[in-house]
Amino acid sequence: MAIDAELREGVIALAREAADAILGVYAQDFDVVRKDDASPLTEADLAAHHCIIGGLRRLTPDVPVLSEESAHTVPAEVRMGWTRLWVVDPLDGTREFVKRNGEFTVNIALVEDGVPVFGVIQAPVTGTLWHGAPGQGAYRRDREAPDVDVPLQARANPGRPLRVAASRSHLDPATAALMQRIGETEPVGLGSSLKFCRLAQGDMDVYPRFGPTSEWDTAAGQAILVAAGGCVLDKQGRPFRYNQRQTLLNGDFIALGDPALPWRKWVGERA
Repeated sequence: MAIDAELREGVIALAREAADAILGVYAQDFDVVRKDDASPLTEADLAAHHCIIGGLRRLTPDVPVLSEESAHTVPAEVRMGWTRLWVVDPLDGTREFVKRNGEFTVNIALVEDGVPVFGVIQAPVTGTLWHGAPGQGAYRRDREAPDVDVPLQARANPGRPLRVAASRSHLDPATAALMQRIGETEPVGLGSSLKFCRLAQGDMDVYPRFGPTSEWDTAAGQAILVAAGGCVLDKQGRPFRYNQRQTLLNGDFIALGDPALPWRKWVGERA
């Protein structure tokens, strides 16, 4: 289904509104509480959540919303009956928010029959926004020209070194082993869903993730990256699907700017 301009611009406006709400908290002292899984929660997460939930209900009253901050209230058997839904992370990168390093985002994705068909990612601190729909292209809007779409294309046939989304100082063993198998690499440390955006605009080549993420962490980024020519695959080489299982946790994955890269060799025994 094609995403029309009215819906696209409505969601973009909502992402920007949520970013403003986040920055209102970011500019002052704020409290941090811990959720049941020990992940941090702030006033900014909740302010953005309420902003987006209310806005999406006005824009698409017939489409349910699965948000990180309210997902626990929806039984799996109910949400798995939704064939069309919004998947939202009101503040992706709360740890980065708490550290005040600016590397956090607002993620909004529309999912149909398990497939992300539209995604918006807003970076509150820089004002940059990315949006995309597979088959309709991926674009970036910068603070200096907020209504101008800059077309994005993931990097095909990348030379060496390959630019890999990975911490320079805290590599997990699986990612370190993968980078050894790749060979010549340039690690790029970056928080939240910004990694998908950098892949989509050709600034990075590979984003491996061995460890838990949730569906709202990846859905918008996957839509944008696929729209730019890339892919997000599980360790069997299947594109990620959403709201298809009892759990909302993702398994291991690798995101590629160029789907032709020999990722199976790199993943090795994990594939």
